[in-house]
Amino acid sequence: MLLRDVEPGDLDAYVRMRCDPEMMAELGGPLPREAMADKVRRDVERALADRQWIKMIVPDGAAPTVVAGTVTLWAHEAHEAHEAGAGAGSGAAARSEIGWMVLPEFQRRGLGKRAVAELLGRARADGRWGVVSAFPATTNAASNGICRSLGFQLVGEVRTVFAGRALLTNHWTIET
Repeated sequence: MLLRDVEPGDLDAYVRMRCDPEMMAELGGPLPREAMADKVRRDVERALADRQWIKMIVPDGAAPTVVAGTVTLWAHEAHEAHEAGAGAGSGAAARSEIGWMVLPEFQRRGLGKRAVAELLGRARADGRWGVVSAFPATTNAASNGICRSLGFQLVGEVRTVFAGRALLTNHWTIET
């Protein structure tokens, strides 16, 4: 497995991940396909500027165009994406956040866990990310399991806004 920066040619993978009802079931439902080209363009710009680490999960380095999913690390103001709830702070403190998605045919192979572990390792070596939060839906057993197995600490449940949709999530943190 390897992680590579998002590229303009990753549009099909974005559509498969973000516009599919099954993939987006824990995130409030599919996003509009017509928004994906702009999303990829913005993500490529952010990755090139090193403002966000937007990595495509490639299961086999010999086939770099085959993408299993994505793992992303970014910083934002805490109030931008999360509402007050159990374990949530108040104010607009900076927060680093990690998120991931793995396409159905690549799930249950450990790729998501390996990708998250690798990106967290890079974050530790880089030194700028500090405490990293993850916000999987409370009902997302696989993602909550990744957090638990990699040593994240459960802070509590919070209401999280993703793509304009309020979701009930678990707030996990880990020091990098």
